[in-house]
Amino acid sequence: MMKVAAIQMVSGPRPEDNLATDRGLLETGAQAGAEVAVLPEYFCAMGLRDTDKLAYQETWGEGPIQSFLAHTARELGLWIVGGTLPLRTTDPQRVRNTTLVFAPDGRCVARYDKIHLFWFDNGREQFHEGRVIEAGDNAPVQFDLPARDGHRWRVGLSVCYDLRFPELFRAHARAGADVLLVPSAFTHVTGQAHWEVLLRARAIENLAYVVAPAQGGVHENGRHTWGQSLVADPWGQVLAQQAQGPGVVLADLDPERLRSVRQQLPALTHRVL
Repeated sequence: MMKVAAIQMVSGPRPEDNLATDRGLLETGAQAGAEVAVLPEYFCAMGLRDTDKLAYQETWGEGPIQSFLAHTARELGLWIVGGTLPLRTTDPQRVRNTTLVFAPDGRCVARYDKIHLFWFDNGREQFHEGRVIEAGDNAPVQFDLPARDGHRWRVGLSVCYDLRFPELFRAHARAGADVLLVPSAFTHVTGQAHWEVLLRARAIENLAYVVAPAQGGVHENGRHTWGQSLVADPWGQVLAQQAQGPGVVLADLDPERLRSVRQQLPALTHRVL
């Protein structure tokens, strides 16, 4: 078994405050025996305005947020997946919304830039990520995670709105992914309607574990995120979940459970497209 921790946040606009909260939650996960912890989208800050993220953007490979992730991974002996942080682009008005993965020795071993940018307008709420975020072009991205028991997990990366595009997750399955990560900041409206059913669908159709940490609560900017961070198994069963507020969702990933489900229902071998 490999224990995972999905970290739920209610990020505010000040990175230093959020990183202090992150540190405490990561320590809780490590003390509970987690080998890997996954932070949510915007774990480092949820600004008062979309453009606020331009103020704390970093160049890949340097900056206080990346240093925090590297040092914390090394100090806690933990794999840490930094949900998303803003990385600099050639466009001074846009950033990449980026997931970085740090090994327990502090090395950054994977980078994924969110490729699907959220656009929603129901007359009351309006979101258009493309105004400040530049879409990535490096999908799909996987990395290998050797567990303490010797089992090697293949992990596929995604972010939030990507969840609505099953072709990305099928690409991960084709590449041998056993675990799918979905750090998110779903709105309350869309999360209430679609969050759990989409996550369970991605687990079922790809016969993979899904780990989905989220933002969950009312933020200083007035945004209300859905929360409900969860871990689902390859049969689509929810193993652990938290409704709202900061917290650590813990669950065990069992390679034997994965093997058994894929053997009983070998749907991945029946693909014709």
